[in-house]
Amino acid sequence: MDLKEFFKTNNKVAVAFSGGVDSSYLLYAAHEAGADVRAYYVRSQFQPAFEFEDACSIAKYTGVDMKVIEVDVLSDETVTSNPEDRCYHCKRVIMGNVIRQASLDGYSLVIDGTNASDDIDDRPGARALKEFGVRSPLRECGITKPEIRKLAKAAGLSVWDKPAYACLATRIPHGELITADKLKTTEKAESLLYEMGFRDFRVRMRGENALVQVTAAQYGEAMARRNDIAAALGTMYGEVIIDDITR
Repeated sequence: MDLKEFFKTNNKVAVAFSGGVDSSYLLYAAHEAGADVRAYYVRSQFQPAFEFEDACSIAKYTGVDMKVIEVDVLSDETVTSNPEDRCYHCKRVIMGNVIRQASLDGYSLVIDGTNASDDIDDRPGARALKEFGVRSPLRECGITKPEIRKLAKAAGLSVWDKPAYACLATRIPHGELITADKLKTTEKAESLLYEMGFRDFRVRMRGENALVQVTAAQYGEAMARRNDIAAALGTMYGEVIIDDITR
């Protein structure tokens, strides 16, 4: 089965949309296949501003209507307590809201951008998707991440080479309470590094310190500019530690 066949059989779908390359290409493919499709973007404290901006840009480019759902994830005590399976509980909150709104709008099938390269056995959130009956056409059709990037580039999608992005909550160690202040600090720190020209990195909280993880290709530059990085983040953290994200 390919995507055209999928959307021929399932021609009315709601896309759980993040603005990343996977869900962006899925949205584009559904529209190109002639399906009745609507995008649902959940805006919460876990998503930085640039994710929403990317989502708006892609929705406009594809011509697909995007509905924004405001969700206060910090109101869920299980999520904020940050257990090992936090992603499962968070995904239930997010997808529950998407499914309810999509149903009110007349969409009974919700799909997401999980692809054939994703290791769903290692993703607690995948269990929530299964429980809700959310389908993943890219995975069902055997389309891998590298293939999606090529297809997205050919389609003219601006996010085709966008690095994979995990939500801000992943920067806080499991078992440590997630708060709005910690999330805002993380978002500000990562925005500063982005403005300095770095791509594909994480700023993780380690007590009062920041663990800045960059790709191996950027590690040399990060070390050469470690004083600049420390100065930029120094007002928010005690010590700033630079590491290779692949370790």
